[in-house]
Amino acid sequence: MTVLIIVAVLLWLFFFCVFPGLRRHKDLDRIKGQYIAHRGLHSLESETPENSMPAFRAALHKGYWIETDLHVTADGAVVVFHDDDTMRMCGVAGTIEKRTLAEVKELRLNGTDCCIPTLGELLDLVDGQVGLLIEFKCVAGNASTLCTAAQKLLDDYKGLYLIQSFYPQVLLWYRWHKRSVCRGQLSAAFRDKNFAQRLLGCLLFNFLGRPDFVSYQHSDKRHFCRRLVTCLGAYPIGWTFESQQALSDDGEAFKTWIFEQFIP
Repeated sequence: MTVLIIVAVLLWLFFFCVFPGLRRHKDLDRIKGQYIAHRGLHSLESETPENSMPAFRAALHKGYWIETDLHVTADGAVVVFHDDDTMRMCGVAGTIEKRTLAEVKELRLNGTDCCIPTLGELLDLVDGQVGLLIEFKCVAGNASTLCTAAQKLLDDYKGLYLIQSFYPQVLLWYRWHKRSVCRGQLSAAFRDKNFAQRLLGCLLFNFLGRPDFVSYQHSDKRHFCRRLVTCLGAYPIGWTFESQQALSDDGEAFKTWIFEQFIP
């Protein structure tokens, strides 16, 4: 009898941890069936780097939703950039968080003339023409700082946007401070990563943010916890499809698809 009670408690704790939000957010109906351009419609072979204004214009021209990433500068500006370090895209080591906006604007993307956009510049460009899927990139526990600064701009934006993050702290912030915004937990299996990341891969931090949707790496579509959370009501988004073949192989497991390097 004691063993049964222990098993029951453990199962309850497991389900409590992975359970998504109970609501069906209205914005999920608008994202259903959409192909979302990962960091804009960029190309490795052209003058259109990821997360650049030309990449966003190209996505707008095709009518695709746009996925993008946010960091906050040392002086509190919110900019659009993916990596934690600027070396890969700008050829200079360092972080966005330790630079002022003026210093960030001096950097150039992938050897082009493109500079790093601000969130405000992106919002002015898109102006509600397509939906935005915005990923929050936290560094050194700055989730609250980033969320507060970004939401100040998003409060004045009239277009459609959803937020997502690998960091449960971001979802928790939105759950407490801006519950009306549709929020999603980003994840993957993280099989060879550290213990905390494997817990994230099992979606065991859902109890913090109670996500409306789960964005999961498409090649990990069979992960038990991903399938369970979908069955429990979380809307499934797949990332990042890099070919039509990958979309054909894995796309049926998801209802929305983040893509790059090809046109679906």
